[in-house]
Amino acid sequence: MAIKKSNKLHQTAAIKQILKKCSSFGKKQGYDHEGSLPNDVPKGHFVVYVGENRSRYIIPISWLAHTEFQSLLQSAEEEFGFTHDMGLTIPCEEVVFRSLTAMIR
Repeated sequence: MAIKKSNKLHQTAAIKQILKKCSSFGKKQGYDHEGSLPNDVPKGHFVVYVGENRSRYIIPISWLAHTEFQSLLQSAEEEFGFTHDMGLTIPCEEVVFRSLTAMIR
């Protein structure tokens, strides 16, 4: 049980770090002011880049609660960490990502 709690704390910390990175990304890229996102990203969503071509997807923040999506974020953390300037990049093939997002919807 302690392992589950520890893992949950790690996931929570990782999600907070990702949200912090996402909210500061707009400032770095010169989008509007006050840390707002690009005009095509609705409130309650964030952008991720997927695959070799870094295709851009707009994702609802509510997906952060899904275990499947959290595993993708953990893979992103392991591969890229939180210090790169490439936006939130998910290291998987687009086909796999689209399949996963179809299951979440």
